[in-house]
Amino acid sequence: MTDPKYRLCTTLGAALLSAVALGATPALAQADCGGLPSHSDLTRVLKGSVKPSGGPSNGGFDLNMWATVVNRGGEVCAVARTGGDPGDQWPGSRVISAQKANTANSFSIPGLALSTANLWAATQPGGSLFGLQFSNPVDTEVAYAGKAESFGTPEDPMTGKRVGGVNVFGGGLALYDASGIIGALGVSGDSSCADHNVAWRTRTALGLDKVPGGVGPNGKDGINYDLDANGMSAGGFGHPRCGAPGSPGKEDEIAVEIGAGGPASN
Repeated sequence: MTDPKYRLCTTLGAALLSAVALGATPALAQADCGGLPSHSDLTRVLKGSVKPSGGPSNGGFDLNMWATVVNRGGEVCAVARTGGDPGDQWPGSRVISAQKANTANSFSIPGLALSTANLWAATQPGGSLFGLQFSNPVDTEVAYAGKAESFGTPEDPMTGKRVGGVNVFGGGLALYDASGIIGALGVSGDSSCADHNVAWRTRTALGLDKVPGGVGPNGKDGINYDLDANGMSAGGFGHPRCGAPGSPGKEDEIAVEIGAGGPASN
């Protein structure tokens, strides 16, 4: 008579071998993404926000972009790209977009939004938040899992997981609907100043821009170009320009035009 334990082991072993033979892959982790954009919506809006896919210029180099959305728990809900292939955008910017989303979510609350651009000055040596950028490190097993072909698709391996990370230059914005904060958006793939503009356009188009208050211009979470000749921020939450005044892409002037920050350079 065959031992029941032996039969169970052989049955499980056969099932596992069959799954491997058929090329089965683990299902994506599930996250609560209620109120946040789907992958298709995020892709559509992102493409409409950048020049290579028919949208407007944002200054900088006008390159293809990555975007990541996380929920309030920091779990990735969607990763999108504007190019047809993962290599059409800077490959390293995929994880940076997730870092930015995690940062904006982690340091924004119901009554106060902090964009990643707002954190630049305070995290420099001697700043009140110096060292913040070294906290909450990226989970590299999550960030670099899977095949590159799936990056930026509905099957992106980061989806449903917490990537972590802290980023302190432009491109990350918290997402607010009428009920309050519900997560955050991170965008990367160009100059950090252009990234902020793309994120701002994307958030606005998604209708998740009900920001209650912030440390940027107009009491929101916009980018603040208030650094003096010595690199000091007058308000403590400034961000440097990404080029000489008026060049290469006028990111600061575009920020003023779309309400994403200021003041414009002269």
